[in-house]
Amino acid sequence: MKSFAHWVHQLAIVLLLFTIFSCSTQKSDQPSKQIIKDLGLKRGGVVSCGPPSGEFGSVVFETSCGTQVQKDFNIALSILHSFEYDEAEKIFAKIIDAEPACALAYWGVAMCNYHPLWAPPNREDLIKGARAIAIGKSIKQKTNKERDYINALDAFYTNWQHDDHLTRSLRYKEAMGKIYNAYPNDKEAAVFYALALTATADPTDKSFSNQHKAYQILTAMYPGQPDHPGIVHYTIHSYDYPGLAKLALPAAKKYAAIAPASAHAQHMPSHIFTRLGLWDESIKSNIDAATSARCYAEAIGNNAHWDEELHMIDYLTYAYLQKGDNKLAGDQCDYLKTIKDVKPYNFKVAYAFASVPARYVLENKLWKDAANLTSHITPDKWKAFPWQLAILHFARAMGAAHIGNVSDARNELKIMNVLYDTLLHQKDNYKANQVMIQIETAEAWLSLKEGNKAAALQLMEAAATSEDRTEKHPVTPGEVLPARELLGDMLLKLQRPAEALAAYEATLLKSPNRFNALLGAGQAAEALGNKSRATKYYKELLLLAKDAKPERMEVKQARLFLAQNQNALQGSPAGVTSHEFTLKNATKFLKESLVAMWRVLQ
Repeated sequence: MKSFAHWVHQLAIVLLLFTIFSCSTQKSDQPSKQIIKDLGLKRGGVVSCGPPSGEFGSVVFETSCGTQVQKDFNIALSILHSFEYDEAEKIFAKIIDAEPACALAYWGVAMCNYHPLWAPPNREDLIKGARAIAIGKSIKQKTNKERDYINALDAFYTNWQHDDHLTRSLRYKEAMGKIYNAYPNDKEAAVFYALALTATADPTDKSFSNQHKAYQILTAMYPGQPDHPGIVHYTIHSYDYPGLAKLALPAAKKYAAIAPASAHAQHMPSHIFTRLGLWDESIKSNIDAATSARCYAEAIGNNAHWDEELHMIDYLTYAYLQKGDNKLAGDQCDYLKTIKDVKPYNFKVAYAFASVPARYVLENKLWKDAANLTSHITPDKWKAFPWQLAILHFARAMGAAHIGNVSDARNELKIMNVLYDTLLHQKDNYKANQVMIQIETAEAWLSLKEGNKAAALQLMEAAATSEDRTEKHPVTPGEVLPARELLGDMLLKLQRPAEALAAYEATLLKSPNRFNALLGAGQAAEALGNKSRATKYYKELLLLAKDAKPERMEVKQARLFLAQNQNALQGSPAGVTSHEFTLKNATKFLKESLVAMWRVLQ
């Protein structure tokens, strides 16, 4: 039975439509000023923290609206494609002020409140989007294609009070697919359909069917649209996965230059850099993006940090940790502690507040610090984010288990199970599964501490297998700690180095250049007596951490092994890969041979 609130809302929509239609006799079939005012549109000049030219890329999308607003419409779409939603809405509002009967401008407002790849829109966003679409539908002066665009987005907003986000997103994806097929020459239909495909991809689908289709659509258009921000942006998102990321590297290298005025465009390439273990590139990308984000927050008078900045802090901390640079990673953690007010406060903000401190203590195996990890964020800020809160409790559970504080570890696990049940009740199966992986991991290490080796391995293997079957959320740089890497740690601890080495190497295939996976692989190979393999991984570790000051103890130990085993690969010096060393030896041998031959001939 439908609630009273539902019927009240439906009545409000009916009254809105009645008011709109009753004004249809007005000039130009336009909505009344009051109806437009009630939308609560964001207004003002576009804020840009990039170059003076304010470049967001180039988009051309012809509409039936007046020629005087066409340029603004193209700019709004360019900004929308870089997920600068507030700034795009300002321009759509400007178009509505200039031409209230421009139906597609209301579609633009509704698109600004959807943001398919980020956290689902909140209640205020949904109300605004639904009202904007209702107005757009009521305006008769539009082309068939514009009507199709508006109806496709209406499929997302329809019955938003009861249908879940994924169900509505799938409806929108299907509707955009029909537009894509109906208008084969419409580039924007192809771009938005590709985005919808990636946004609705099943995270357990290892065939990546949606992502492959999106990538093919986008790359087929790229040669003819070199400055289109949506094409390169969504190409990155479509292949932001291990095994696929290398194909998106060209797009990652182009995006920041196409839309330099967008903080998100500065950051987005680091998704691919992270997948490929290109830490220096990721760090530069996020330093530039964070600078832009701070500029943006100041320019709009936010009186708080902008949410995008915290997203970049998360990626920066992750990259510094993989380079073994605890000093710079620690600086990010300390800076995060000074941040108390963030606008808007959303999914990625809560994730950064949880993951950044958790990563630091867990990656460094600071178990006592992990067991006592606290957050400066007040409890009320975590209520809407059970998955993120579970990360803090996971860190505490892992810390308590490792230092032998069984009681505290059990208490943390109880809390994690409550958060897991909360997510199940919310029908958020993906996040619930992520929490369950962490529950199984913490239980595994607790079982090991209690002496139950068989149960520990069984739980850890189950967690690793479950994580292998799913992909990371698009917002995150990676798991707080990869479960298969932790399986390698457990196997190494149980003196099963061959299996441990296999686990570490599997982790490196999925997450190249991870500090702890390289370290573990080197230690496992060393335990096996395989000096050649140990040398390979330790050298890669030294190259990775060559700039870290002070040097981590693990790096010093790897350097000591190489010094003691300098003949492992014919005396190759530390910091030089075996491939490079072989080439150097071959060149030296060839030179010496030629000199000797010349002497004989003389």
